[in-house]
Amino acid sequence: MIMSAYEWQAVLLSLQVAGVAVVCSLPFGILMAWVLVRCRFPGKALLDSLIHLPLVLPPVVIGYLLLIGMGRRGLIGGWLYETFGISFSFSWRGAALASAVVAFPLMVRAIRLALEAIDLRLEQAARTLGASPWRVFFTLTLPLSLPGIIVGAVLAFARSLGEFGATITFVSNIPGETRTLPLAMYTLIETPGAEAAAARLCVIAIVLSLGALLLSEWLARWSQRRLGA
Repeated sequence: MIMSAYEWQAVLLSLQVAGVAVVCSLPFGILMAWVLVRCRFPGKALLDSLIHLPLVLPPVVIGYLLLIGMGRRGLIGGWLYETFGISFSFSWRGAALASAVVAFPLMVRAIRLALEAIDLRLEQAARTLGASPWRVFFTLTLPLSLPGIIVGAVLAFARSLGEFGATITFVSNIPGETRTLPLAMYTLIETPGAEAAAARLCVIAIVLSLGALLLSEWLARWSQRRLGA
């Protein structure tokens, strides 16, 4: 299957957006999962609900909220643009932000399950031996939760590849800038005589998503074997 320049552009942009979304959101995902598992405080249930809210909200609603919050005239986006010259509107950075928000609950959930499976007595024993909380986290908790972190990151990456509603609402459908794989496919579907190209992009999207899921499973098993050794 020979891909056209249009298709290559959409695929490469999607990989770039998904990669940036995962890399930038992963530290926050680990932090939020740790807070939900290890901390007790008033409003914990509300925080948990807010983190998982993108799973049930229509993507268009998420895109609209990002537009009024992170747009160039938004509450936060306006300050970022005036202070640092950073703009998320109508750029691939905005597409990455939208993908990160939509995929964040999947990442947090996978990491949270991994943290819940760790025996607290191991951490308590390390502290008894004189290890600081930071050292316990980086040398014990984080390595033991590595399979869940890998699964969460790859699931978020796969979800980011398929993000459509929030992206087109927040940053529009600009060729070469925000037209990721789903948006390119949508454009082809709306174009008369482009059914074959749309079908090719459909196959590419399936292959990329399936490959990400298989990679997630393989990496999780590999890390479990390493930790077991």
